[in-house]
Amino acid sequence: MKNSDPKAPRTRVNHPVGLVAGGPIRVADFRAVQKMTDHFVAADGGAAYLLARATMPDVVYGDMDSLAQPLQVKLGPDRIVRLSEQETTDFDKALRHIEAPLILVLGALGGRVDHELAVFHTLLRHVDKRCLLVGHKDVLFACPAHVSITLDLRAGDRLSLFPMCALKGKSEGLDWPIDGLSLDPMVQIGTSNRVTSGQVRLFFEGAGMLVILPRTRLTSVAKALMQLLRG
Repeated sequence: MKNSDPKAPRTRVNHPVGLVAGGPIRVADFRAVQKMTDHFVAADGGAAYLLARATMPDVVYGDMDSLAQPLQVKLGPDRIVRLSEQETTDFDKALRHIEAPLILVLGALGGRVDHELAVFHTLLRHVDKRCLLVGHKDVLFACPAHVSITLDLRAGDRLSLFPMCALKGKSEGLDWPIDGLSLDPMVQIGTSNRVTSGQVRLFFEGAGMLVILPRTRLTSVAKALMQLLRG
């Protein structure tokens, strides 16, 4: 795994941070994240979206191959952290330099499928980060291992579990419990499950489970991830 460049400035804060990547972003989703934080960081071309919304990112990480030169000039050299290595994506470059209790990611869902797969790969490489992807229809996070997470949802909500490796876990509050199942991307997955009550509890014996919920549950999922740190 590529580690953080020890010479590169890091973003260290004790509040949520918005991380903007270069994929499609609905204005409504951006505004929803703005209500949760006014601190934004960009991954390379994601800075263009922020500048177009009259929002200056605190810092931009990446190799800068997706950000037009005039925008780089507008940002100024003090806001740009140029990381030229090509072993990892710009999203990875940004994520590994952020230390925050919650990272709300825009522009990582709803675009190219290969980009989305690379994002999921990065989530698993940095599963220690509390990272929540925000898209048009969904929110998504990688569930940490050996920790019980409690989600305050609504009966009937869609909840999908997609294992990126072989995993076992436990659940409460789902129409189809996962207790005793061996979830595996090559054998059995857990998409399109359904919430039976207002509260769902999930526990997994290892890292590698992606949890996908409706975009309308952004606030409650963010609170659950923050609660993990307090717990």
